[in-house]
Amino acid sequence: MRLVSLLIVATFVACALLPGADAQPGNPDWHIRTATPQDLPTEPLLIDSGDETVRLAVALADDPGERRVGLMFRSDLAADEGMLFDFARVQRVSMWMKNTFIPLDMLFIRPDGTIESIAANTTPLSLDSVSSAGPVLAVLELNAGAAQRLGLEPGDRLRHGVFGTAAGDGHD
Repeated sequence: MRLVSLLIVATFVACALLPGADAQPGNPDWHIRTATPQDLPTEPLLIDSGDETVRLAVALADDPGERRVGLMFRSDLAADEGMLFDFARVQRVSMWMKNTFIPLDMLFIRPDGTIESIAANTTPLSLDSVSSAGPVLAVLELNAGAAQRLGLEPGDRLRHGVFGTAAGDGHD
C-alpha cells in the first residue's frame, strides 16, 4: 500500500513539473507562449487616402499556418510595416491578439481593396475577438495609432496583388 501511495505522489509531482502545467485560467498568463516570430518576406502595398498615397512594406500571410501565427511574438514593428492577411474568400473575419505583444490597428478590407472598417489600438495578449462589420477578403495589421496618424478611414483603397491591383498600378 505504501508503494502505491508513493507512486501516486510521484505521478502528481511529475505532472506538476511538465511544460504547460501552468496553462490554466487561474494563471493570468496561461495563454502566453514563447516562440520565434514569423520572418516572412515583405512586399509593397499602397493605400490611396484622399489626395495622399501611403507606401508600406507588408508581410503576406496567405496560408492557414501563416495567418494563425500572424504578428505573434513580435516585440516591435516599423512605422512603415504591417502584415496583410489574405483569407482567399470573402467572409466575416474575427481576429485576436493572442501572443501578440504590441498593440495594433486592424483594417478590414473588402475584395475591391477598400477599407470596410478599422479596429484601432487593439489590446496586446487579449483573447477577445475583433471582428469585421461585414464580409471582407483581407485584414491589414499596422502599429496602433498608424491608421489615425496616416489619416486612413473606411472607403480608402489599398493597392496590392491580393486585390487585383499591383502596388505599382495607377497614380503612384
